[in-house]
Amino acid sequence: MESFSLILAIVVVTALAFDFTNGFHDTANAMATTISTGAMKPKLAVAMSATLNLVGAFLSVEVANTISKGLVDESGIRPEVIFAALVGAILWNLLTWLVGLPSSSSHALMGGLIGAAVASAGFGAVHGGVLVTKVLLPAVAAPVVAGVAALVATRLSYQAGTKTEGEATRKGFRVGQVASAALVSLAHGTNDAQKTMGVITLALIAGGAIAPGSNPPTWVILSAGLAIALGTYIGGWRIIRTMGTGLTDLEPRQGFAAQTSAATAILASSHLGFSLSTTHVVSGAVMGSGLGRKGGVVRWSTATRMTVAWVLTLPAAALVGAGAEAVTELGDWGTAAVAVFLIAASAWIYKLSRREVIDHTNVVAGPAAEPSGVVTTAIAAVSPPPAGAITEDLTATIPAPAQVPAAETPAPATTAPPAATV
Repeated sequence: MESFSLILAIVVVTALAFDFTNGFHDTANAMATTISTGAMKPKLAVAMSATLNLVGAFLSVEVANTISKGLVDESGIRPEVIFAALVGAILWNLLTWLVGLPSSSSHALMGGLIGAAVASAGFGAVHGGVLVTKVLLPAVAAPVVAGVAALVATRLSYQAGTKTEGEATRKGFRVGQVASAALVSLAHGTNDAQKTMGVITLALIAGGAIAPGSNPPTWVILSAGLAIALGTYIGGWRIIRTMGTGLTDLEPRQGFAAQTSAATAILASSHLGFSLSTTHVVSGAVMGSGLGRKGGVVRWSTATRMTVAWVLTLPAAALVGAGAEAVTELGDWGTAAVAVFLIAASAWIYKLSRREVIDHTNVVAGPAAEPSGVVTTAIAAVSPPPAGAITEDLTATIPAPAQVPAAETPAPATTAPPAATV
């Protein structure tokens, strides 16, 4: 009994550690566009997001029930299986954070759980119908639906504001963007915090601490909400940079359209019990808003890398989860070995991240934008940007000849080689 109590405690702590990584991994979903457009200061943005993540954790338990009651068979699942699943999810979160890719924490968790369950009890332990209808189909549909909605919303916002261009209009959209970012944060709490609640509840059922079919206890809801809020406040600055400036260039009205579309999709999925990836939804919405502005760009090489990470998330986390489960089956020393490996690997990834520190002071000052690809060039060619955007871009990049005083006219040709003259 003492050994069981210890492993159950380890599982709960590891689940909260995953929830913490989920928080800083997914901060970008709510706040990247708000920070990149200047609507909010970085530290204030993550503080607001953390608070609303905590509030959102108390609004629903439908997603938690999908994981604790639907995805895998509760009977025969040992706490060690859940521990192994969490190891796979945490390591995938940390690796993708290191390279700045906004992959899905949700799919990392479910991939680890599927892999560990299959390694422990065979493929029959996974409910295929739930996997397809509430995980895989939403994963494909979510970015498409959010992207189309954001594209349409962006087009409508520009059409509605053609006669009201100016600083007052941009300020109004920044205010609206703050409100929509708050809604995304609230939605993230209702969806992602529940995933950890579901895992902890599943562990408690597996350990006999609560009856099968039980809803998450209040202390589980509170601890999961606090863990994801703390992770959100720490801020996943690497992924914020990718989502905010590496994927596309956004104006305030585009950020408003993207976040409003994403929040609507996330809240609807939470109500229906779909374990939706907020990363997929927000990324799709950001790309849609990038294409929604005439002359807008999407950096397709970055989008391609993100898509590859999305496809690999489930199988990669499942493989690590299955391997960890195979080791834990060797006994207590096997479980201890997996725990040591998790700590050592996490420390190594953190050490690598210190080679290039990205925080709130330089999150917006990212690397130079990559050149436009064929798709972006084609879209820009058939959809010229608004007149205001052209004026601003030319003013920022081409100095007017009239601004050069006559006194500063270059010296006669005798002072410079003829080859310098164009």
